Amino acid sequence: MLQRFYIETFGCQMNEHDSEKVAGLLAHRGMVAVNSPEEADLFLLNTCSVREKAAQKMYSRLGEIKKQKGTNPNFLIGVLGCVAQQEGEALISKAPFVDLVVGTHMVHALPDLLEEIEQERGGRRRVATDFMESTAPVEIPQVIRQNSFRANITIMEGCNKHCSFCIVPYTRGRERNRPAKAVMDEARRVVDQGFVEILLLGQTVNSYKDPHNRRFKFADLLSEVAAIPGLRRLRFTSPHPREFDDDSISVIGEMETICNQIHLPVQSGSNPILKRMRRQYTRERYLELVDKFRNCGRSIALSTDIIVGFIGEKEADFQETLSLVEEVQFESMFSFKYSPRPETEAQNFEGDLPEEEKTRRIMALQRLQKGIQLRLHRQRYLGRCRNVLVEGTARDGVRRYGRTTTNKIVNFPGNDQPGTFTEVLITDVGPNSMVGQKLEEIEQNQRKQAYGTRI
Repeated sequence: MLQRFYIETFGCQMNEHDSEKVAGLLAHRGMVAVNSPEEADLFLLNTCSVREKAAQKMYSRLGEIKKQKGTNPNFLIGVLGCVAQQEGEALISKAPFVDLVVGTHMVHALPDLLEEIEQERGGRRRVATDFMESTAPVEIPQVIRQNSFRANITIMEGCNKHCSFCIVPYTRGRERNRPAKAVMDEARRVVDQGFVEILLLGQTVNSYKDPHNRRFKFADLLSEVAAIPGLRRLRFTSPHPREFDDDSISVIGEMETICNQIHLPVQSGSNPILKRMRRQYTRERYLELVDKFRNCGRSIALSTDIIVGFIGEKEADFQETLSLVEEVQFESMFSFKYSPRPETEAQNFEGDLPEEEKTRRIMALQRLQKGIQLRLHRQRYLGRCRNVLVEGTARDGVRRYGRTTTNKIVNFPGNDQPGTFTEVLITDVGPNSMVGQKLEEIEQNQRKQAYGTRI
């Protein structure tokens, strides 16, 4: 019988939380998580297919893991997630040493699939990539959370937008919303367990509607979760600009439990490209939304996603993107070179740009954004105190690091435990992170100096 498992996760927070659910299912089956593939009877790779390189990375990693089959004939390899959904039976053809392929809708069936494989040792492999007909995701209560202070909570899955470049509707299916009661029950439970931050998850998270009461929308859910006694911080990802309404913006402006950092993916600053991407908003509508967040009652740090080199993107279109970035002044950005994805509408578009031109454009964009971030960090953070949620040991192995409510990483001396809060004076900034000193220690040093002077 399979006894030990190891899960490796590629991709977004949704994938990370799916892996937490899988770990819970396997533990409920009596299996134990181990710290490396070499210790495991079962290796599961939870995959992402949003970018072409992610799928290539998956096959490369599978090739490395394949070697363990030679030393342990009972070792099983499984692939989960978006690439599993996308590839299906073809994945087995490309990597015949894989024993199990489980799509995004069938994670709950994993224990039964493993049981079938064990009963037919050496028999046929299992591929489960059907989409569920249910309007709500299958509830998986056995979640083993990998973070001791931040709880990921799925509120919806799938996407109905069908942006021309995006594979998500084909790998995650149509939108399926969890009942508000199930979300609230889970949120209250994790706060009772000591979690101080909640991250609400969904492919188009702000399109949420309670399947039992369609008038109960994202703004209502945000408001109720944010009001849970004991919750210190609430975040959500990933929203779509089209789905932000005035009610949601009002709730974000009013409730300080909701972190004042909003991810607002724009993808392009050019109207012709936005139309070709099927983003369902214009540059002007996006900038109106930015203004609403700027005037919602408190300071909001905006982040974004941008794709450069989309098919048909002329130099003038790219310059429109640069000018939008200059105008908005995003505090952070994820930028990507366009790569065609299977099944998407854009895969059939003609006129893909040369790779060298995509590289030139993304380097220009990143250079611009780096300068903006450094300038904003100096203006808004340097010399100021910020409340930091401690996350762990910094990369230097000596200091601690944590995040502000605006999602900025701050490194500082100390021995604070993960999940605790501390006030930090920002003493130095870079474009991507900051350095600080605990306010408590500064005050202690000042008292010591004053005492020494009096003596």
